Amino acid sequence: MTTGETENQAFNIAIVAQSGRLQFEAVLFAASLRAMSPGFSGRLLLMEPQAGPLWDSDPAVTDPEVRALLTDLGAEFVPFASRHFGQTYPQGNKIEGLLALPTDAPFVFFDTDTLVTGEITQIPFDFHRPTASLRREGTWPQPALYGPGYAAIWKSLYDRFGLDFESSLDPSEPDEFWRRYLYFNAGMFFYHDAKTFAERFLQIALSIRDDPPDELACQSLDPWLDQVALPLVIHGLGGGRDTLPPGLIDGSVTCHYRLMPLLYAREDDHVVEVLEAVTAPNPVKKVLKRYEPFLRMIYQGRGAKARALFDRAALPRREQAIRNRLRREGLWLR
Repeated sequence: MTTGETENQAFNIAIVAQSGRLQFEAVLFAASLRAMSPGFSGRLLLMEPQAGPLWDSDPAVTDPEVRALLTDLGAEFVPFASRHFGQTYPQGNKIEGLLALPTDAPFVFFDTDTLVTGEITQIPFDFHRPTASLRREGTWPQPALYGPGYAAIWKSLYDRFGLDFESSLDPSEPDEFWRRYLYFNAGMFFYHDAKTFAERFLQIALSIRDDPPDELACQSLDPWLDQVALPLVIHGLGGGRDTLPPGLIDGSVTCHYRLMPLLYAREDDHVVEVLEAVTAPNPVKKVLKRYEPFLRMIYQGRGAKARALFDRAALPRREQAIRNRLRREGLWLR
């Protein structure tokens, strides 16, 4: 298959849907996909964890009104069993859920707290050269004063899985600067074969969690385990940091907003316009108003107040500074 054929073939989109916050975010994702990407002809698959011994309560979407709306918006529920993560590490849903995806088409995974803001079929995915979101900060690792440093920590992981470390580096960045090392936000990734990707993701994540190299002794893996494993998966499958044009993912076509106060505080006007347009229809509004952050920020005007606090052309460099100001103003809702 040529690159051009890969880019133009149909693909599925997968997100996680479960009780609580994620079910309402799933509604928003599905509504925005339907409104903003009429050219998308694949399936929107909702990876849904099922009740079991690794969950304190049923994580499935049991609300009939939410399920009905998601179905009306064209989504399909794909149930899966949690065998390795569950309640103690819910980020593991994106790993275990992939194992339940169909293998007859490539997939693109998005974190549920993503808004579709443009035609998603215009993104030239090369499904044989995976990548992930580059909208991230240097959150992991956090090297100790006396070492080991970034290079030693990351190299220990590449060595563990028989991967070439040197070819993963960005030579334009200096030694011991976090951007030199392959690191992604795990809010988006893709591949041509869900089973292969899922099995490798699971194997690497479990190895790191259950038997971390000595170099990781002082490093936290919660909540970073998925983002530690993901670069190793992508590099091992022939992908890297530059397999998509910049400015599309977490740019003109999608927005990984994470939390509604952050969306209003830092995203551009187009994102807010899309958000307020796709949440206006009555069936969507009726459901989303039941989730307090959406109710307060979108429908009761607190989003506009949060937006007025910041100059989008001169935002603080660190997200924590944005969060702190929103908290001081009583506008931090999650």
